Amino acid sequence: MTQRIPVWDIPTRVFHWSLALSFTGAYVTGESERWALVHVTCGYTLLGLIVFRLVWGVAGTRYARFSEFVSGPSSVIRYISGLIQGTPTRYVGHNPAGALAILALLLLGLVSAVSGWMVYGDVDGDWLEKLHEVVSSLMLAIVFVHIAGVLISCRLHGENLVKSMLDGRKQGEENQAITALRPIVALFVLASLIGFWVWSFSDTLKITKAADSVMTAEDKMTKP
Repeated sequence: MTQRIPVWDIPTRVFHWSLALSFTGAYVTGESERWALVHVTCGYTLLGLIVFRLVWGVAGTRYARFSEFVSGPSSVIRYISGLIQGTPTRYVGHNPAGALAILALLLLGLVSAVSGWMVYGDVDGDWLEKLHEVVSSLMLAIVFVHIAGVLISCRLHGENLVKSMLDGRKQGEENQAITALRPIVALFVLASLIGFWVWSFSDTLKITKAADSVMTAEDKMTKP
């Protein structure tokens, strides 16, 4: 008998929503000089989250591990074929198409973050800036495809996958449930994210205040 069982551990859910927010923040501030600090901080956050996910793909709970959901091209083709016919195979964890989207996002996210870091560091080469823009746009396209796939799966399988990524539960057999939610790891990830953002902006504020103090001192010296 099926019931709502825990499938997604807390670190996986924290990663998912944090990645979505950081990518959105980085993308919408990409062309603004005023929001450059936010753009860069979101980019570094994205890179840190991807590094964590790569580790968690090996050390995480059952459905977070790559060995559980990464499959060959034939599985992806069969799943998409079933999706088109309206009879896709249901998976408790990630389905093959979703797994492909995850791998693509992780790879493109790494390229986007590293190329962005190089551009920010004034590494010569217009091609780097172009690469950064193209890869970021590809990521956005895959995000839209992923969202469309989620909505279609929700309709065909009759379950709310968005809610599942919030509360961590899906329909399944009792023996398919994960046995640990790993809240301590999730707290560590959240604390790291918050600490990085506080450090990033506080450091900039110190520089800004110091610059303002120098300008004020110079103004006083130039006054008769």
